[in-house]
Amino acid sequence: MSNPDNLGLSATRRQLLAGALSGAAALVLPRGTHAAESFRFTHGAFDITVVSDGFITLPADVLLPDATPEERRPILAQLGGDAAGAPVQANIPLIRHGSDLILIDNGSGTNFQASAGKLAANLKAAGIEPEAITKVIFTHAHPDHSGATTVAGGKLLYPNAQYFVSETEWNFWTDKDYETHMPAVLHDFARGAQRDLFAVKDRLTLVKPGQEILPGMQVVETSGHTPGHISLELAGDGNLLITGDACTNDVIFFEHPAWHFGFDTDPETALKNRRMLLDRAASEKIKLLGYHWSYPGVGHAERKDSAYRFVKA
Repeated sequence: MSNPDNLGLSATRRQLLAGALSGAAALVLPRGTHAAESFRFTHGAFDITVVSDGFITLPADVLLPDATPEERRPILAQLGGDAAGAPVQANIPLIRHGSDLILIDNGSGTNFQASAGKLAANLKAAGIEPEAITKVIFTHAHPDHSGATTVAGGKLLYPNAQYFVSETEWNFWTDKDYETHMPAVLHDFARGAQRDLFAVKDRLTLVKPGQEILPGMQVVETSGHTPGHISLELAGDGNLLITGDACTNDVIFFEHPAWHFGFDTDPETALKNRRMLLDRAASEKIKLLGYHWSYPGVGHAERKDSAYRFVKA
């Protein structure tokens, strides 16, 4: 396991991460910033519905650690926030493929902010009971992506599902000596990841980049945000990349691909892989679906000078 000083977290960034969750909770949450309806489209053999888990609000120092106050102001306003921070969506793909009904991440549940954790209720409103879900694939094990794995008492919210996570992600978060091997700022994340991953240990499949989880759905290595972060590439119609947090926000990181994000465990690897992802998407005209992007988060990357712009589908 890496020494904490090799995790790409400077002292300043560690302090930033340590205060980010408590700082986010103190922000004023604007009304109406989570999607009320679902967005449905087909892609090759996949029927995809983007279901909202609500939204989370992040401090400005997490969203825009590299930006000056002058640069931050219009971006935060565009996101619907203020000088303290801004809300970002949580877009969860529900994918039907043959007899499978698959979630890519399962949202916050009750383990992050009260404005999130809406996925199960929104699925029920669409007539889908938790028992109908057959697979849950984690892009990574941060609490806004895996926090809904269990409900009170440790019971599984999606009791009939098989679960998938990258082998590297599992190895990193489940280290029994994490308090020694990780900086203190990651300890809460590790406890949350262990809560979620250990709850499904007996039905969990560890995957590697390049592996197919089912026909036409391939694991793509996009580490940096977490050591084992993955994206999913779906075949057909020029392909579709479900990015998770490999590119955390469409407003910020398309226009400023050289900027860091405050919650990236390895900031330089995250930056490199984000630029590679956007470059490939723009070059190959691959459709994208982003987790914390403007709802429903589906569209394309186009080059704009030395950066990119997001074009909604």
